[in-house]
Amino acid sequence: MSSPDSETVSPPRSAGVWVAVDPGSVRTGVAACDRGEVLASPVTTLGRGAAVSGVEAIVAEREAIGVIVGLPLSLSGAEGTAAQTARSYAEDLATALVVPVYLVDERLTTVSAGAALRQGGHDSRSARRVVDQAAATALLQGVLDARAARGVNCGDVLDGGLGERVNPEGGDRS
Repeated sequence: MSSPDSETVSPPRSAGVWVAVDPGSVRTGVAACDRGEVLASPVTTLGRGAAVSGVEAIVAEREAIGVIVGLPLSLSGAEGTAAQTARSYAEDLATALVVPVYLVDERLTTVSAGAALRQGGHDSRSARRVVDQAAATALLQGVLDARAARGVNCGDVLDGGLGERVNPEGGDRS
């Protein structure tokens, strides 16, 4: 048995703002949470050309401690073209950012976000402009709810199996 002096103990992580991204082929929805990691809110929808630089600016502006990127797996859990595109986008973000970037299974978030928007009175045209934000918000709120249920912070939930860290050696301000 090793003594407490010989064990490496990492410092506890603090809570903070997380940014979630729902990358699409045309638009990228962005959401963020409060510093207490309780409530996710929509932030904006970015065009394809600003998907990395726009998230980079939001992370800096909000002093975010991490980014979650939705990974659109098929219902069977397989990765198709959209998942490969999201994975590549997450790698681009991880290169641009100094905070951890995680991929999180986002199956059905866009579908449920679209249904909620229609139920709230949006027609398909108006919903199209905000559905990516709503999907990013749903993705982030799922992580926040898992955090609350486990009584730890988001980084610990994500590292505990809910997410796949894209930049394992970089960006650890959390």
